[in-house]
Amino acid sequence: MLDFNIELIKKYDKPGPRYTSYPTAPHFNESFTHEEYKSEVIKSNEKETAPDISLYFHIPFCDTLCYFCGCNMLITRNRERIKIYTDYIKKEIDLLNAALKDSRQVSQIHWGGGTPTHLNPDEIVDLISYINNSFHIKTDAEEGCEIDPRGLTKEHLAALRKGGFNRISMGVQDINEKVQTAVNRIQPEEMTRQVVQWVRELEFESINLDLMYGLPFQTTKDFEKTVDTIIDISPDRIAVFNYAHVPWLKKHMELIKPEDLPSPEEKLQILKMTSEKLTDAGYVFIGMDHFAKPEDDLAVALREKKLYRNFQGYSTNAGAHLYGLGITSIGQLDRIYAQNYKTEKDYFEALDKTRFPIAKGYYLSDDDLLRRYVIMKIMCDFELDFSKVENKFNINFEEYFAWGLKNLNGMIDDNLLKIENRKIIVSDLGRLLIRNIAMNFDGYLERNADTTRYSRTV
Repeated sequence: MLDFNIELIKKYDKPGPRYTSYPTAPHFNESFTHEEYKSEVIKSNEKETAPDISLYFHIPFCDTLCYFCGCNMLITRNRERIKIYTDYIKKEIDLLNAALKDSRQVSQIHWGGGTPTHLNPDEIVDLISYINNSFHIKTDAEEGCEIDPRGLTKEHLAALRKGGFNRISMGVQDINEKVQTAVNRIQPEEMTRQVVQWVRELEFESINLDLMYGLPFQTTKDFEKTVDTIIDISPDRIAVFNYAHVPWLKKHMELIKPEDLPSPEEKLQILKMTSEKLTDAGYVFIGMDHFAKPEDDLAVALREKKLYRNFQGYSTNAGAHLYGLGITSIGQLDRIYAQNYKTEKDYFEALDKTRFPIAKGYYLSDDDLLRRYVIMKIMCDFELDFSKVENKFNINFEEYFAWGLKNLNGMIDDNLLKIENRKIIVSDLGRLLIRNIAMNFDGYLERNADTTRYSRTV
């Protein structure tokens, strides 16, 4: 069973980055231009040992608005608008393809949204065909798609499977009807079970289900029924996300009444119950909010110290260059991040001028590269060898990270981690609070140069 100490969790529950990147996205700036991005893409392809490619496609469209949604999405039923958008995705594919070496291979593809399956089956087939004809896709590539069971047909899934997709991720959030009504996402249990059955019949390799705690009217007792149902459905992976109520960032969240939200104490009880039930059922706690069956690739990567973290969360595809396509998408090369425009208008105009549609980005300093390495090792390996950092970056670890190491003393006393033989080793409880541990090595926090309002760590 996962060691879940509620008083300690409450002690460390404060805002902090999720570290899907370092530096985090709020530090990206508009002075980073599409010319700089193009230069870095070309430069990265000149290397003889250029790594594999990971492609992320943002399909922003949804049929209806989920009030809890924190994603970049657009509500539309206009099929012509969707067609125009996918045509521009193809333009961006062509622009990227022209800058890549022929020998580069794609080892990972992910469609996110929005709702990628808001495309109809024919549109899915068309876009997949264009992607597959434009890039060299490895035969064992990991290809995942986020789906919404509402309005989904087996033909949608068959189109994805035939095109090479082998992983599916689906939101459930909560099976309680009162909660579903309050967040405008009516998704009966039977619908979820039907889609999972289709996924298995079509022989996808993995399915992930998302849950969310902190939604209106949730109680520990009622959410326990949802957790029991999900365990019975038996997905390969389960993500348990904390609802962050940020109406000042996402105006539609004003449709959720603050007085209907569970108290902080109730939220922690829900998280405790969920974590304990999932681990008792045999799921491996990966870290933060991810659980996986022991034989799943994520759990294997955790054991083999090959876990990785990017803008989609925990991954198994370390080292690949990530190219983001579509509005708001983020790419990551060796020492840059680049994010596309957020509006269709700006995105279309850039591509019409044969420009990469880059709105902002970030060029990592040597300090950023060092701290990114340290933070990602802590977030993914849950341990850190000081000597390996010193050998890689030619520093004295204790001197360079004196501020962070001093802050760890209280965490050591609270059994979140230990330091032995110049190694940080994170405990199981510490993995729940891994963001808090990693924050001690964040140079922007150390220099008080980060004023962003982040979600809470628990």
